[in-house]
Amino acid sequence: MKHVIQLADQVARSEASILITGESGVGKEVMARYLHTHSRRADKAFISVNCAAIPDNLLESELFGHEKGAFTGAVARRIGKFEEADGGTLLLDEISEMDARLQAKLLRAIQERVIDRVGGAKPVPVNIRIIATSNRDLAKAVAEGTFREDLLYRLNVVNLRLPSLRERPGDIAVLADHFVKKYAAANGVPPRAIGSEAKRALVAHRWPGNVRELENAMHRAVLLAAGTEIDVDAIRLPDGRPLLGGGEGGATPAASAYDAGVAGQAAQVADAVTRSFVGQTVAEMEKTLILDTLSHCLGNRTHAATILGISIRTLRNKLNEYADAGTPIPAPQSGVAAAYGAAG
Repeated sequence: MKHVIQLADQVARSEASILITGESGVGKEVMARYLHTHSRRADKAFISVNCAAIPDNLLESELFGHEKGAFTGAVARRIGKFEEADGGTLLLDEISEMDARLQAKLLRAIQERVIDRVGGAKPVPVNIRIIATSNRDLAKAVAEGTFREDLLYRLNVVNLRLPSLRERPGDIAVLADHFVKKYAAANGVPPRAIGSEAKRALVAHRWPGNVRELENAMHRAVLLAAGTEIDVDAIRLPDGRPLLGGGEGGATPAASAYDAGVAGQAAQVADAVTRSFVGQTVAEMEKTLILDTLSHCLGNRTHAATILGISIRTLRNKLNEYADAGTPIPAPQSGVAAAYGAAG
């Protein structure tokens, strides 16, 4: 991670487009903000757009703006994020989810420094720096024909790959201490030290959700801790299970007992799941799996799509289909509820 920060410092003051890659939750947006605050544009706007969270038919207007009467409901001119970010930095989060037509329009904006509002007849000049992020392999997306090669070259002048948390275990305890202080202050409770057994468990955990998952776990631990320090019992997974990890010697006795109990139930669970699917169509099984996964992720679309192994666009289309048929869709949780679940 030290090497990544050194490279970020080296390129921050340039005008080059930067592509930040890495797994979900590693802190790509935090890195983008770091680049902006260390750039020559630091006193100008930093505008972020999540390309995966906005439907394709709305993303064009969101990015480029529209003229009055450009489409039904366009009762007034509206500037887009490109114009909002003029003079500053525009972050295109999860750029891989942008459709091919908008990719072409984005390429022109980057190359010519002008944009076309939806329904507009006159190009609008813009002066911005582009930072893009993706948790997908864009070179593979190019090979599959879902991402433009010329756009990748324009975006990927400098690539900052953020390592997963499991690749940098030495950072875990430092980050955990930081989050404890942050959320102790936010919740008006005294900061507690993290116990030695708890630290060993934190380092032993794989953290599939990376820094976001660790931050969420320590927020929860601050609220649940009862003693003079945060012990391992206060550190819980999003579903409420204890974080059972050992230190250098492997799993703790409690973890071994817990895992043995889980293993003893696995066959029964698998058999029950199989029986529950008998008699259902493939579409019905898919719907059940998608909605159950979304509920498990507390409505977080990005996390659910990652677990399901599909793009967030595919997930969004499926959810729209289910909603149109009258099926209730789990909404993303926030506030106090989110403190006990996955971070959004």
